[in-house]
Amino acid sequence: MTLLLGDIVPDFSADTTTGPISFHDWIGDDWAFFFSHPADFTPVCTTEMGRTAQLADEFAKRGVKPIGLSTDTVGEHLKWIEDVNDTQNTTLRFPIVADPDLEISKLYEMIHPAESQTAAVRSVFIIDSDKKLRLTMTYPMSVGRNFDEILRVIDALQAGDRHGIATPADWRPGSEVIIPPSIPDDEARTLFPQGWTTHRPYLRTTRVGG
Repeated sequence: MTLLLGDIVPDFSADTTTGPISFHDWIGDDWAFFFSHPADFTPVCTTEMGRTAQLADEFAKRGVKPIGLSTDTVGEHLKWIEDVNDTQNTTLRFPIVADPDLEISKLYEMIHPAESQTAAVRSVFIIDSDKKLRLTMTYPMSVGRNFDEILRVIDALQAGDRHGIATPADWRPGSEVIIPPSIPDDEARTLFPQGWTTHRPYLRTTRVGG
């Protein structure tokens, strides 16, 4: 199974560090940041779990629920969380999925044999409230994720949904956005009464609210 952008992500039931879940029900009306790790008690993963916990308020204000996965048991996860909290000076409260049989890792194509036959690579899935896959990133096992970028792409996706716009390279909230070429000028005048700058017929930029 290949997961493509816009697909409804596979549902699954699993044990987690906060109790059993059914994934789609757990997402509910929120978005999800679903991310995988090669194994518990590994250095890069420990920093990433800690960083996610530290950013709890940032995810919450965007209506996004973090959920991790590692190919170990709940018991091992719970012991690992103690290390995460201690070394990263945080309190980890989001669930971590147990996947010792690799069922979910294989379902979401997190196992890349050239990296490992038994450990999940660092996959990221941004999933919206309709349970649709909006963005995916895959990092090698040795490279920690950029959480500034994860928050930035969530902001960009949500701004696009609210305003019907696209975002340019290195976009940050508050900076100019792009009016898609599919929107003709007549329609754009209604949608963007604040006006815009036409750099080329296919490239119009404007600013929008939050």
